Amino acid sequence: MDLILWRHAEAEPATAELTDEFRKLTGKGNKQASKIAFWLDSTLPETCRILASPTIRTRDTAEALIACGRKYKIMPELGPAATVSDVLTAANWPNSREPVLIIGHQPYLGQVAAELLGHPLQEYSVRKGNVWWITQKQRENEIVQTYLKAIMSPDLVVK
Repeated sequence: MDLILWRHAEAEPATAELTDEFRKLTGKGNKQASKIAFWLDSTLPETCRILASPTIRTRDTAEALIACGRKYKIMPELGPAATVSDVLTAANWPNSREPVLIIGHQPYLGQVAAELLGHPLQEYSVRKGNVWWITQKQRENEIVQTYLKAIMSPDLVVK
């Protein structure tokens, strides 16, 4: 199974008037999302399920994939307070037959990566706009291996 973790792109800072869930992407964030969406669309299989947190900044990030003809589903359980268990349940890890892309938040994206890569007591830092692609495969000798297939940053995408 492939689990792709995409942290939302750069967003406006929260203020007394602008609470966390209503923060929108900045101009830079929109460019980040567009670049990564371009890369993801050229890389993801058509069967990939795309799941997003309900916050405005994650939905804005996901909208960049809509421009590529992809669809996504908003999952309330992937909000900023989600846990590793919430994310793995939403993704149906490791049993999903198709790849799953989660568009979400720190710290849980880093916690999911750490858990799956064998470092559950650590918290990896997934930078804004970045994608971490984690793959699990069964080898010939029946051993299941989970490994980091790729990390992609918007700065590396030429569009």
